[in-house]
Amino acid sequence: MKKYQRLAQQIISQIELGVWLPGEKLPSLREQVASSGMSFMTVSHAYQMLESQGRIVARPQSGYYVAARPVEPQPAPPVQVMRDEAVDINTYIFDVLQSSRDPAVVPFASAFPDPRLFPLQQLTRSLANVSKTATAISIIENLPPGNAGLRHAIARRYARQGMNISPDEIVITAGALEALNLSLQAVTEPGDWVIVENPCFYGALQALERLRLKALSVATDVREGIDPEALEQALKTYPVKACWLMTNSQNPLGFTLSPEKKARLVALLTRYNVTLIEDDVYSELYFGREKPLPAKAWDRNDMTLHCSSFSKCLVAGFRIGWVAAGKHARRIQQLQLMSTLSTSTPMQLALVDYLATGRYDAHLRRLRRTLAERKQQAWHALMRYLPAGVKIHHSDSGYFLWLELPAPLDAGLLREAALRHQISIAPGKMFSTSDVWTPFFRFNTSWAWEEREEEAVIKLGELIRAMLNR
Repeated sequence: MKKYQRLAQQIISQIELGVWLPGEKLPSLREQVASSGMSFMTVSHAYQMLESQGRIVARPQSGYYVAARPVEPQPAPPVQVMRDEAVDINTYIFDVLQSSRDPAVVPFASAFPDPRLFPLQQLTRSLANVSKTATAISIIENLPPGNAGLRHAIARRYARQGMNISPDEIVITAGALEALNLSLQAVTEPGDWVIVENPCFYGALQALERLRLKALSVATDVREGIDPEALEQALKTYPVKACWLMTNSQNPLGFTLSPEKKARLVALLTRYNVTLIEDDVYSELYFGREKPLPAKAWDRNDMTLHCSSFSKCLVAGFRIGWVAAGKHARRIQQLQLMSTLSTSTPMQLALVDYLATGRYDAHLRRLRRTLAERKQQAWHALMRYLPAGVKIHHSDSGYFLWLELPAPLDAGLLREAALRHQISIAPGKMFSTSDVWTPFFRFNTSWAWEEREEEAVIKLGELIRAMLNR
């Protein structure tokens, strides 16, 4: 056994013995060099090996931490592919979202990160700058496909990941949801079959309902993502037109597909001539060293529409998103002109001004570090105050945790009880048209962990215990 392997095994043994607990910071590379007498290269290699095995995780500008304690496998849906010819979920989602808008409610159900994490002063300054120079001509110049400077800036960010995407392929939209909806419209007709994950982002279900499309919900694991065998079964059985998936920091589960699985996914969809609509709004919120590639990076046949936005990582209120649409760019521009006409010109110009300052990447590093710290705080509080039977599915990216109540508890009933105490959660029913996810709920960890949040989690624990004792 080589030196770095011996050190890695020693750390694994320490973790298993409880010397280092889940979420705790390990000695830094320099501290480990000093204590072990090994070279910096040997220690670094050992830590990288542990990171690749999922034993430890790297936090930007912070160090290495013991990874989350593994939990029991999540139960798979009773059927691997579930057909739903008429999606009808919008009313329930609307009710849940409306009930959590009250500022007095602790917003654990929110889909957005804490807005206080965004550089609002700098963005306001950029908005003020462009308001002085905007002209009537600039309104016309920023009609679809959107501001040329902004599309070039986005194309350069793709290039930094080794992806060659022309600014001409990019269409600026009013947030990622418009990008996703327009993409779906561009490649389907009412009555077509569309594959979604089970569970999936509720916006996908709302879009299918609005466009009168049929859903095929494919089994999705909390750690491994969509089941490839179930996906192929759906592709063989139904005339599928599109597949709407999240490959990075999936909402609500939180997983990121491995590069191998992304490549396999793209190859499978290409073989069946099915368009991938990739919802990638959380990809900037990774906790490791490198930004994960989208599945589109493996697409060589222009079969992927890659959708993202600045809403989850820079500013929600501007509602600026985009789609790298390839051959569908012109069709999406036409659809946009028939609906929203165009994305807000002042907001586009303000983003171009802000991105030109060169502060975006520094902001992202701070944001990722803060979200990682807050997620750890929330996770520890939940483990401390919730009953032992509650399973907490932890992922090392983004700001969601996926919680599973002991059977036969209903997270929808917990939500109703919690709301009476000014606490919101997002029950599993929001993310599926089936009853499989009734005991589950999504929990937003992006908020500063203060007395209000602590008391809210204590109250959640009390409510769950009361439900268990009935």
